[in-house]
Amino acid sequence: MNDLNDGSVVIVILAAGKGTRMKSDKAKVLHILSGRPMIMHVVDTAVNVAGENIIIVVGNQAEKVKEVVSANADVSFALQNEQRGTGHAVQCALPELSKGCNNVLILSGDVPLIKSSTIRDLIADHVNNENDVTVLGVSLENPFGYGRIVENKSGGVEKIVEETDADELEKNITTVNSGIYCVKRNFLEISLSEIKSNNKQNEIYLTDIVEIAKNHHNTIGLKMCEDQTEVMGINTSRDLLNVETMLMES
Repeated sequence: MNDLNDGSVVIVILAAGKGTRMKSDKAKVLHILSGRPMIMHVVDTAVNVAGENIIIVVGNQAEKVKEVVSANADVSFALQNEQRGTGHAVQCALPELSKGCNNVLILSGDVPLIKSSTIRDLIADHVNNENDVTVLGVSLENPFGYGRIVENKSGGVEKIVEETDADELEKNITTVNSGIYCVKRNFLEISLSEIKSNNKQNEIYLTDIVEIAKNHHNTIGLKMCEDQTEVMGINTSRDLLNVETMLMES
């Protein structure tokens, strides 16, 4: 696959969260990992895939995040004024999408180890199978805290259930959502307009686009990431330390 610099794929990086569990005044994505702000690890990977066709959704300490990223990369920004969930964050990015964009690849600013080869494989799988949405999944022995990918008997994806909304049966599922997706632009725009915030967090979950896709009989793909370390999210200072240690040892 080429470098996708033609703008047919735009990468959206979610970087608006406060990261309260970091117990720090600094925006989560600005915490230093291997000598650089965490967000820059994700931005570098995205640039390697899509060139300048990148939108970063900022919110908490927006100006500071923009300043740090702009000093190192030529990207666009979208502002999420209030934190109303990942689905709402992507909604904020929609007006910034270029006309030629057919597919949107969604990354998290706090998942810094994702590789460009994994992203390329996800995009290729999504495009070749003509999926409306493709989820990057990973198998974890201890899936606590992650959204579970619920599959039907034939292996098709039914929905993604967040930890807080999962029942006991769903909590036993070990195939989890990495928070990384490739979505057809048209379907993304339609599905985001249909998401309701009727969950325990009262937020607009991006994960709900999967169930919407199923209800509309759209094509849902599941691409498994073989290396679980690539999709490790950083939510606490301990997570940061663990990833830092891994990078030093690699």
